[in-house]
Amino acid sequence: MSDSAAEEDPRRVYSPDDDHAFPDEKLNRVLEYIENDDEIAAYLEAQNINAVDRMRYNDHGTKHIEIVRNRALCLYDLLKTGNVDFNGARQQGLAEEDESVIIALAATLHDVGHVVHRDSHAYYSIPLAADILDRVLPEFYDVAETVRMKGEILHAILCHHTAETPLTTEAGVIRVADALDMEHGRSRIPYESGGRGINTLSSQAISRVSLQQGDTTPVMVEIAMTNAAGVYQVDNLLKAKLKDSGLADQIRIVAVNTNENHEQLVERIEL
Repeated sequence: MSDSAAEEDPRRVYSPDDDHAFPDEKLNRVLEYIENDDEIAAYLEAQNINAVDRMRYNDHGTKHIEIVRNRALCLYDLLKTGNVDFNGARQQGLAEEDESVIIALAATLHDVGHVVHRDSHAYYSIPLAADILDRVLPEFYDVAETVRMKGEILHAILCHHTAETPLTTEAGVIRVADALDMEHGRSRIPYESGGRGINTLSSQAISRVSLQQGDTTPVMVEIAMTNAAGVYQVDNLLKAKLKDSGLADQIRIVAVNTNENHEQLVERIEL
């Protein structure tokens, strides 16, 4: 966000294209490391084959991971500003700076299980991510810290699946951030290939998602939609992720109609 935009609106607003610079030195070192890791890059490309090419589902590849990771870190930033407690790293005796590292690595690796199968992918992600973490974490942590970081990251990965309940704030952030990648760009590949499932069509109806400081909650998520199909993304997918995330009281979701014709479209949804 430009300086001029910040002057016009003192609230921080994040969009999927923001190149948000996080102040944490360790986080930035970890992000640089994983961005240049060939194995991780290969997984992020390969995990789209089952999801998109074979099942015509929405994008679960590199771009999805970039958006989820950015939004997870933006959520973290806003929640920390709102004095929300992050218990994952704290209860493990890790440093406060490790909270954002847990979130960044969990966001990066949460969908690697798609290389095995779309169905139950969260469970397949655990052993695959564990192998990667065994190699990456010792670059930044000693043995005891590596064990604790690994456990927290794997917990967050597992709990992005709605069947599992997050026990940490870090895991709750990953769960919600995963559902916040919902704009039309995510469904571009399956849509152009002829996919017309509800996930694809509903993503086509979402034009923009922005995160900002809320007036009554630490976070407000504003979703602009141009088609009634977008209601499915908000009321079914996002609502399900927000429920039991531990963050339902901290995040306000507002979806608004940006269709000038206002035909057969709800005006506003608020969670």
